[in-house]
Amino acid sequence: MPRFAANLSMLFTEVDFLDRFDAAAQAGFSGVEYLFPYDFPAEEIKARLSTHKLEQVLFNLPAGDWAKGERGIACHPDRVEEFRAGVDKAIAYAKVLGNTQINCLAGIRPQGPDCATVEKTFVDNLKYAAEKLQAAGIKLVMEMINTRDIPGFYLTTTKQALAIREKVGSSNLFLQYDIYHMQIMEGDLARSLEGNLAVINHVQLADNPGRNEPGTGEINYRFLFAHLDRIGYQGWVGCEYKPATTTAAGLGWLKTHNAI
Repeated sequence: MPRFAANLSMLFTEVDFLDRFDAAAQAGFSGVEYLFPYDFPAEEIKARLSTHKLEQVLFNLPAGDWAKGERGIACHPDRVEEFRAGVDKAIAYAKVLGNTQINCLAGIRPQGPDCATVEKTFVDNLKYAAEKLQAAGIKLVMEMINTRDIPGFYLTTTKQALAIREKVGSSNLFLQYDIYHMQIMEGDLARSLEGNLAVINHVQLADNPGRNEPGTGEINYRFLFAHLDRIGYQGWVGCEYKPATTTAAGLGWLKTHNAI
């Protein structure tokens, strides 16, 4: 059965961020992920991980001004230097926190540049990040996101991601497969996971509609968890969902879906 990591950007939000590590451990999680660590000193986060015996699973490269609606800068031609500085910053954090994978958010497609320029920017940035991260012993993943939740997001389907990966040409670039996003954009989840298993290094979940915990929507997570086990998926599954009520009240899905 896959290992499940608590996404601290979505779960346990009733307490301050640094207190969510304790909450995750108390709930039985052994790993954590979140959007960004950069508002806190890496050593402070590391202390929480160590105290609660948690593994740092994943975080994202710096993605612009999140509070103002930016969702990544990797496809923005005018922000290449900012992107590269963000790669260095992420590596510095990962070395302290101990995680061996980092996610790149492509961002919302910028208005103005033509399609070829936007794609070349994204490909070149991924090449740069993949090489730098590989030298540091860290894998790079990229995430496909649905255009209903984030209108205009640049990387939206498995097919597009595979084409981009081929153009990047790096053995250190993988996919982050978010089941919720891909159910909205393309469906056929089981076949997609199995057919692309070799290049999927991280999986995330939420049910649809609502982006709540498994068992609240249309996705057959009981089947998918068994399927991931059957096809030999060895990575983590990040629980990146919005609790329908509270995190604690909704954690029964772990038992009812044979996830523990």
